[in-house]
Amino acid sequence: MVISVRGIGWLNQEEYGCVRTGTRRSRRDGEPGRELFTYPVKYFGRLDGASRMTCYAVALALEDAGIGYGQYQKQDIGIIGTNATGSLGADTRYFRDYIDSGRTLSRGNLFIYTLPSSPLGEAAIHFGLQGPLLYTATHPASLSAAIDMAVESICADESPIMLAGTIEEREAVFFVVAKNDDRQYDTLCDVTEATALVNASRTLEEMITELTNAGRGKV
Repeated sequence: MVISVRGIGWLNQEEYGCVRTGTRRSRRDGEPGRELFTYPVKYFGRLDGASRMTCYAVALALEDAGIGYGQYQKQDIGIIGTNATGSLGADTRYFRDYIDSGRTLSRGNLFIYTLPSSPLGEAAIHFGLQGPLLYTATHPASLSAAIDMAVESICADESPIMLAGTIEEREAVFFVVAKNDDRQYDTLCDVTEATALVNASRTLEEMITELTNAGRGKV
């Protein structure tokens, strides 16, 4: 079975873009435009930072892979995520609010993000993803481990397409990984090549540059 990377979406504090199509855009006022989404994300203003970053990166990855989505459309696509700190930031905000409220109450909107899988769940709801949803904790946090798990899910016929990525406070990236079939679609590179480049890169910018060059090398 040949498994390829169909697209990659990424963002940091200054820019966001897609790797296969080579698009790169400047962030405005600290946030990408909501025009990235084909329809509004429900309660977007209430999402925590990690959930917003996840939704942005997934939207960009699906765009790069040429995969559409609709408000009432469900798709057999799974999602796996990782990061270095789990939900520590959300946990801290929740507990501080609990202290400030006299140790009796805390806002429920803070509580729902005290699981590291919550941002993945927000993305799955908005994009209609019905495949496996997993958060993986490794030390150190490893994007390649998330990609490997996505490949395992595809090989086990749990889903034909998987999103695999990492979400940090200041940057996020998601890969669309899929098995090659009779349908014709553009791909970026083989998943083995992508994993090697991920492991060899020290920063997100370096990784994006190397993966972009790998895609150009196919042409």
